[in-house]
Amino acid sequence: MPSLVEIVGRLGGRVVGDGSTVVSQVGSLEAAKAGEIAFLASPKYRKVLATTGASAVILPPAAESASELPRIITDQPYLYFARLAQLLNPSAQAATGIHPSAVVESAVPASVSVGPLAHIGVNCEIGENVIIGPGCSVGAGTRIGAGSLLYGNVTLYHDTVIGERCIIHSGAVIGADGFGYARERNGAWVKIPQIGRAVLGDDVEVGANTTIDRGALDDTFVGNGVKLDNMVQIAHNVKIGEHTAMAGCSGVAGSTIVGARVMVGGQAGINGHIEVASDTVVSSRTLISKSVKQAGIYTSAMPAMPHDEWMKSAAHFRHLDALVTRLRELEKRIADLERKP
Repeated sequence: MPSLVEIVGRLGGRVVGDGSTVVSQVGSLEAAKAGEIAFLASPKYRKVLATTGASAVILPPAAESASELPRIITDQPYLYFARLAQLLNPSAQAATGIHPSAVVESAVPASVSVGPLAHIGVNCEIGENVIIGPGCSVGAGTRIGAGSLLYGNVTLYHDTVIGERCIIHSGAVIGADGFGYARERNGAWVKIPQIGRAVLGDDVEVGANTTIDRGALDDTFVGNGVKLDNMVQIAHNVKIGEHTAMAGCSGVAGSTIVGARVMVGGQAGINGHIEVASDTVVSSRTLISKSVKQAGIYTSAMPAMPHDEWMKSAAHFRHLDALVTRLRELEKRIADLERKP
């Protein structure tokens, strides 16, 4: 268990108070117990400092005098908390080797762990210290970079590329066919073979039950450091820039280019064949229907309201075109009157 002095020695920051205080875990201001360290990132929680059970706290410089507890002062308390949480909660190390029930058709390094009932196809390249959980399916020709982790029941279709230190959560499917069809005159659909790949960069995290389709001709690409929440859909030929983050149930339609460091809220949707500028923020439940050339915050979601109010508003929506026409006519008439002597 590290002391505050030892923590600062590894993560930076500045200690105020008893630097020999030892902490074993992180916790919230409201629920932390003795031996734990909490953090203050928002002024609205400042009053909780007086009653917290934590042994130490992480504070911004502006709140240095807000508590008498031993404390670490840093400009970014939430980021510091995240790094300290990693330090105090290292990832569990799986036993190396191949479980007897696994089927492995490619050579793997001795440092790799392959769980029960997993399958690795032919011509795969698996890096050092990769963990492939129980029930995973790794298709032929797939490459997985060093230090990556596949939780149980992940499916990687053939020729998928996973970078180094990636985390793929259970139920994710990467490299499935994109939604590509041509239509006959009678309405029947003709499948277009999807011959591209799904390629993930380094340090990508993919949430549970998220799907990333392979490209139709070119590759679908997810850049370094991208974070995808649970149940996100990335369609074929999409390109996502580095360090973009997408929250649960959001999706990107085919052949769209999403820039770097974009943040997409839950249930938001991005249309196909468009571009979204780097550093754009898309609010929850927003639909991006055309290209976003200028970075900014974009919102289109309608907030909840009482049902009766919504019905009245919906009735007005149907007449908006007529209201706009009448407004323009009135504006023109007023302008004509103002021009008269």
